[in-house]
Amino acid sequence: MNVIKFLRKVKRRLLGYSFKINYRPYTHTTVIFESFGGRQISDSPLAIYKELKKTHPEYRLIWVVNKGLATQAEENGYDYVIRGSFKWVRTIEKAQIWVENARLPQWVRKPKHVKLIQTWHGTPLKKLGLDIKNVVMPGTNTERYHQNFVKEANRWDVLISPNTYSTNIFRQAFGYQNKIVEIGYPRNDKLANPTKEEIKLLKQKLGIPLDKKVIMYAPTYRDNQFFQKGKYSFELPFSLKEFQERFGSNAVLLLRMHYLIANSMDISGFEDFAYDVSSYTDISELYLVSDLLITDYSSVFFDYAYLKRPILFYPYDYEIYKDELRGFYLDYQKDLPGKIAYNSVDLYDEIENELKENDISNNQQFEMFYKRFCGLNAGNASKRIVEEIERNL
Repeated sequence: MNVIKFLRKVKRRLLGYSFKINYRPYTHTTVIFESFGGRQISDSPLAIYKELKKTHPEYRLIWVVNKGLATQAEENGYDYVIRGSFKWVRTIEKAQIWVENARLPQWVRKPKHVKLIQTWHGTPLKKLGLDIKNVVMPGTNTERYHQNFVKEANRWDVLISPNTYSTNIFRQAFGYQNKIVEIGYPRNDKLANPTKEEIKLLKQKLGIPLDKKVIMYAPTYRDNQFFQKGKYSFELPFSLKEFQERFGSNAVLLLRMHYLIANSMDISGFEDFAYDVSSYTDISELYLVSDLLITDYSSVFFDYAYLKRPILFYPYDYEIYKDELRGFYLDYQKDLPGKIAYNSVDLYDEIENELKENDISNNQQFEMFYKRFCGLNAGNASKRIVEEIERNL
């Protein structure tokens, strides 16, 4: 073990010991927010934060962020603590509510007075938790992964679900026994009734030309492609040069990588065509400006479908992913709300077709999908979870 790894291990042990001090809770109502392990200020926790800020200005609202996000937090006027600091331990142990969208480390202790609201971060396509029969992630094995997943899940007091399909999977895959509220994801509230003016302003904010179509590519990570535990690599499975030559005259490309992908996308020389928006705070705003979504096995298409815009699937490693890595809950080749391309040649052809037509109003398969997965699109999930928080105080 090198010196850096040794020091990290020592610090984790010291932090774990600090959780056993039994701090008394704050007398002032305090809510903690964390998104993707402190990597972002985003997603459903951000939507809930904004709703609480508006309806309960008397609450103290604190973000947990990694050190690299401190400047962003300060610029936005957020109260925050640095994840992994001793102040972080003291602060979250004294809070009454935690709002999370991903799993916490096992050594993080949850006091009895804390209520944990788990928003999760997507409708599942690929297998989760106990449903993964062969875990190939670094730093664990199948049995340990299953045990830790169930143990962690049952620390959650309330779990948000976007639809009945997800509710059933969460119960099964997480071994989850506590309360589920089936209300839709708070992050999708703004997708309910977008206006043309709102979309125009967002494009201007992002620096996207108003006279061009917007294509967003949002893939997931691969369990077997990693630098180290919790950090995965990814290379674009198409040529940016070819993509620009084919579509650059009337479209731009947004690249949105999964939060666990650690390497940056190299868009050198393509800055006027390709935009790396992986660290952009609000993915819902990226959905709103996009005319076409391209993904593989990411759950982003479940959310994007709320907008009733075209979706393409590009599973270039389908056989490996299906058989050797995760596997799927849906029939990937029959149940998806869009066309599938297995190589870059077919992908380019399908993009060209979708950009010409850009209308799925008469697509029966898409309508069936929408009714099954997007029926809770009322735009009020943030308000409803705030009511749940009020009941838990």
